Amino acid sequence: MDEELFRELRQEIRSGLDVTSALGNRELMQYIERTVFRRPELRELTAQEKRSLIRRIFDSFRGLDILQPLVDNPAITEIMINSHEDIFIEQDGVVSRLPLKFESRSRLEDIIQSIVAGVNRVVNESSPIVDARLKDGSRVNIVLPPVALKGPTMTIRKFPESPMTMQDLIVRRALSPEAAEFLQQLVVGKYNIFISGGTGSGKTTFLNALSQFIPPDERVITIEDSAELQIVTVPNLVALETRNANTEGRGEIAIRDLIRSSLRMRPNRIVVGEVRGSEALDMLQAMNTGHDGSLSTGHANNTRDMISRLETMVLSGADLPVPVVRQQISSAIDIFVHLSRMRDRTRKVTEISEVAGLENGEVVLNPLFRFRETGEKDGKVEGELEPTGNGLIHVAKLQAAGIAAAKK
Repeated sequence: MDEELFRELRQEIRSGLDVTSALGNRELMQYIERTVFRRPELRELTAQEKRSLIRRIFDSFRGLDILQPLVDNPAITEIMINSHEDIFIEQDGVVSRLPLKFESRSRLEDIIQSIVAGVNRVVNESSPIVDARLKDGSRVNIVLPPVALKGPTMTIRKFPESPMTMQDLIVRRALSPEAAEFLQQLVVGKYNIFISGGTGSGKTTFLNALSQFIPPDERVITIEDSAELQIVTVPNLVALETRNANTEGRGEIAIRDLIRSSLRMRPNRIVVGEVRGSEALDMLQAMNTGHDGSLSTGHANNTRDMISRLETMVLSGADLPVPVVRQQISSAIDIFVHLSRMRDRTRKVTEISEVAGLENGEVVLNPLFRFRETGEKDGKVEGELEPTGNGLIHVAKLQAAGIAAAKK
């Protein structure tokens, strides 16, 4: 439909009455329908075209404008707005540009402000970067000018309505049934597990699936920058989210503040959605002070790189000798699980390693499972997550949980 006619219709509806506050959603939809059906130039449209037009006008008032159908489409996993005229999506692992654009830069800015206001956050020129979320839990990152040179930029990472289970990941060949059973034993046995991987490798999805092995009688505290975890199997759950500073630079509540507070909330386990900075030390100390079974994630290219990054994170906020930091990592984290996004855009667990201890001042890993690629078929990477043959060295937690032996 002609964009000028769309804007004219919307302006007519807006000027007809204060629709943004005076009407409920149902009444607004009915008002839009009456307006559309009255227009003689729209009589030639099919019923489907009229429905689409009515929905788009409604979304421009109450939804996310042209983004709403994209958010509602379960097949789309990522929406990337590089400017008001430049929109990309990821669907089935393929990124493509859409022939869509906002009517103006100010319209995109209005949508951004409505999103951040919905989660009590602020984004402006003086504080141009913010993480937020949509009502459905989708993660939103926003960057404004002058940092974003092309105009307001927004990236929306969508998540399925129902979190994936470990069985779903097995069906998708993200890991083997044997590895899934092994991880289940470790979660029940209260091993501290750290999930590493690159951007878009599926860390949050995997953390959600892994958390479903947590016994339902435990108390779990989740801590995130922007709440996106979907732990549905634990009734005694407290979800905490950071808060940005206000316009006066006050009131910020960081991840490390929430970790410290969570220790006074009698948790059985603490789940930190992602560590990126100095809060890594607080997470390690929590794991070292009786909160076994805790889970977290971080960005890295491989497990060894994740250990180095954890060292750097801790040292960014504390003046500690490197050997002390490595001792903290070695005693706090029991298992590293590394995820990779393969060249065919599938996501797989590529390594499961136990932290064996320290040797000559270095953290020693005991690889338990490794992904072995066997080739390609129909453009898909073939292979299996296979046991290395190494046994689990530290079995005390399994024995304490009444689990005789973990498979390897």
